[in-house]
Amino acid sequence: MLNPSVFKAYDVRGIYPSELDEEGAYAIARAVVDQFEPRRFAVGRDMRLSSPSMAAAAIRGAVDGGAEVLDLGMIGTEMLYFAVGELGLDGGLTVTASHNPKDYTGMKIVRRGALPVGGESGLLDVRDRAEAAAWRERTPGSVSEVDIWPGYVDRVMSFVDVAEIRPLRVVIDAANGMAGAMLPPVLERLPMIDAVRCFFDPDGNFPSHEPNPLLPENREFIVKKTLDEGADLGVAFDGDADRCFFVDDTGEFVPGDFVTALFAESVLAKEPGAKIIYDVRASRAVPETIERDGGVPLINRVGHAFIKARMRKDHAAFGGEVSGHYYFRDFSQADTGTVPFLLMLELISRKGKKLSEILAPLRAKYFITGELNTPVKDVPLKLQEIKEHYAGHGATISHLDGISVDFPDWHFNVRPSNTEPLLRLNLEATSEELMEQKRDEVLALIRS
Repeated sequence: MLNPSVFKAYDVRGIYPSELDEEGAYAIARAVVDQFEPRRFAVGRDMRLSSPSMAAAAIRGAVDGGAEVLDLGMIGTEMLYFAVGELGLDGGLTVTASHNPKDYTGMKIVRRGALPVGGESGLLDVRDRAEAAAWRERTPGSVSEVDIWPGYVDRVMSFVDVAEIRPLRVVIDAANGMAGAMLPPVLERLPMIDAVRCFFDPDGNFPSHEPNPLLPENREFIVKKTLDEGADLGVAFDGDADRCFFVDDTGEFVPGDFVTALFAESVLAKEPGAKIIYDVRASRAVPETIERDGGVPLINRVGHAFIKARMRKDHAAFGGEVSGHYYFRDFSQADTGTVPFLLMLELISRKGKKLSEILAPLRAKYFITGELNTPVKDVPLKLQEIKEHYAGHGATISHLDGISVDFPDWHFNVRPSNTEPLLRLNLEATSEELMEQKRDEVLALIRS
């Protein structure tokens, strides 16, 4: 089964087996090899119940297409990026549905240099080839198992100075995802960290909760546990562990743009004058922090494919997205969940303050809504209405990604969903009262 709808803007994602099964996995891998003609190609998988058989089918497809396949076994998504970049491979894929519910399967596909294959970079061609199933004649390739774990752990640990990390009590919610396998060898190298390990058994049934910490209901556990344990920090990972989310010592969730601002400060302390990328939804805290610390802020479209391409183009040291994706030049320009976890430990240790105290200046100055989604009947028409309304009120308007509307004391971005008839609003103001007033004003316009 291979429903064309499983090909999304940035990856492959669908319900198993009704939308995507082993036959479809074979066809996609065979199509990737036909399309890009990699010589050496990595295949990994996550802990979902369908992933072993789906990965086996993908390996068969890649081998039949003539590739020399490196079987990475069960890995987090960022470990695929590491393997392709570190070993100089021509590409790879990992079978994962990231943060989706347990019935889903999917794939994330990359080319040489761990560059993602998305809707604007070859994924639609892969779709067409997979559907046609008219394969080129190839001499079958081979399969070998490769252990990338030691090298991966060495690389992520290189981002911090372990000697500077002081004793901290940290609650970690792995959500029965890949973080439960990936973090133990990292924690072994952090003797000062008192880690409260929660749901570390990789289990595709997700018996604890869905592995999507962006949803408030999935953060209830980490908030309560952080408070109950009197911890310095709470950290929650998504299913494939390429994103982590933070809760401070008071149990308050830390937005991704505030995390980006903190990491920008850390990166610039180590690399003065570096270029740092942030997305159009972000709080002004991000560019203002970068400029204050002597860095070069670069605003960009949302989405890992666009961020990674920009990082290469401008040789940026770091990039951060509101959604919790954090990218590092020295990690194949790719996103990782483990490196931000380590950087946060180092940051708190170096500042010698509680995380809530570190965040207090940001929370006192920048008042953000978070992302608010609204179904609309006609997305282009509604965007045009918003543009015309605020242009008439003297706003500065840009179209880098959706519509960004700027006034001196407040601003917002509204952009369409890639997969649904939705508009996504992110708004910020210089006071909580103004934020609430303008939030309601813009939402009323969107929903009218």
